[in-house]
Amino acid sequence: MAEDRQSEELAEILHEVRRIEVHTKRLVNGVMAGSYNSVFRGSGIEFDEVREYVDGDDPRSVDWNVTARVGKPYIKRYVEERDLHVFFVFDLSSSMDGGLGAWSARQTAARVCACLGLSATANNDKVGLIAFGERVEKFVPLDKGASHMLRIVRDCLALRASTPHGNLVAGLDYASRAVRRRSVMFVVSDFLGDGWRDAMTNCGRRHDVTAIRVLAPELSPERFERLRAGMMRLRDPQTGAARRVDWRSRRVRAAYAERVAAWDARVHADLRRAQVECLDVPVPVVAKPDSVVRPILEYFRMREMRRFQP
Repeated sequence: MAEDRQSEELAEILHEVRRIEVHTKRLVNGVMAGSYNSVFRGSGIEFDEVREYVDGDDPRSVDWNVTARVGKPYIKRYVEERDLHVFFVFDLSSSMDGGLGAWSARQTAARVCACLGLSATANNDKVGLIAFGERVEKFVPLDKGASHMLRIVRDCLALRASTPHGNLVAGLDYASRAVRRRSVMFVVSDFLGDGWRDAMTNCGRRHDVTAIRVLAPELSPERFERLRAGMMRLRDPQTGAARRVDWRSRRVRAAYAERVAAWDARVHADLRRAQVECLDVPVPVVAKPDSVVRPILEYFRMREMRRFQP
């Protein structure tokens, strides 16, 4: 029975990966084409060729040695050195498996990783994974190619932490210690835990870090009113504790809204102090393939605009 259940779960996960692949590849090759490349640039430039000078070229790029040798002006041409290293620091805690959306926070997070990871592989960048619960559960070394990225998506869906609890500090500290070269880091979590600000600050000093906060409908202040659904039985995915909640009560709704707003403000304040940018991705109430793409593209646009601000 246990083996049959495991086989069924694996088949479901592989089916989910294939569905994500089909939807994500269409989106990456369409609306996301070029956006990733323009925002996450290489670490420097490398020499490409020497060619003859033409009108409009920058005179500062003239190669005087070649020019003197052949008797007419030549310039050195450089291209951007891409070769980016991209890591997903992925939260496996049980809270990522809950929520009142069309997908769980984990399923939504896997789609986010697929969009960003396939954009990276399309630009020939290397991608890796640091998956954590209460401790780091798996490290996937950097590699290139769509098949490698899809294995990472499978891990995001299939891996289970050794305990229900999450510890973002463990994932961030591991990323700071284990990844020596400056990399692009996407920290994908619901950010329900506390005490991670110093670890985020330290990681942000070493790497280009973006915090991706996956927001289930019940954790999004602007969608809070959708929870007016009468009496509900809720279970904490980390502790297993269950209780009945009457969402018809104005007092209950007000108290919960206040707690959500305080948590939201605390997360953003900690990220500002850590000098790390935040990308909020709401879990959709109705499943649509482009639900995760819209906030990513908006983040790309905002980041691109900030690059050109004086």
